[in-house]
Amino acid sequence: MNDQTAPQTPAAAGTRKSSAKPARSRSREFALQALYQHIVGRNEASDIDVFTRDLSGFHKADSAHYDALLYGCTEQAQALDALIGPKLDRSFAEISPVEHAVMWIGVYELQHCLDVPWRVVLNECIELAKDFGGTDGHKYVNAVLGGLAPELRAAEVQADRQAGRIK
Repeated sequence: MNDQTAPQTPAAAGTRKSSAKPARSRSREFALQALYQHIVGRNEASDIDVFTRDLSGFHKADSAHYDALLYGCTEQAQALDALIGPKLDRSFAEISPVEHAVMWIGVYELQHCLDVPWRVVLNECIELAKDFGGTDGHKYVNAVLGGLAPELRAAEVQADRQAGRIK
């Protein structure tokens, strides 16, 4: 867990303000809450799903994207960790469960949600980490996902480099 601030609990995360948030952004927030419960409580995805769908505001989320994230991340947890692990400078036990879940979301989207541009995946995950993680957790998430993006979306990242959109 990051040093200065504790992550918001899943219940607190559901009370987030901002009514103009896109449905996919909302689905990521609800998936983050669900994945947090999976990591911390070792709860089954199907049980977490039932609970999460009853939370206030879930009807405004993209439920198909939420399903893909929750079930995809929990089913592929080992494979996601195998990609994330080499980019870490510490053990998974030392990573906040919020940042761990955010990284799962990011890697899953980079691999499976090709309709979402890689820079959008990074931005959305950084924002999740800022909103729900520790004080500087977003920097860690950015470093890990930024290191994986050229591997998982090589052509897309290269095209952005050639176009001068990134260094």
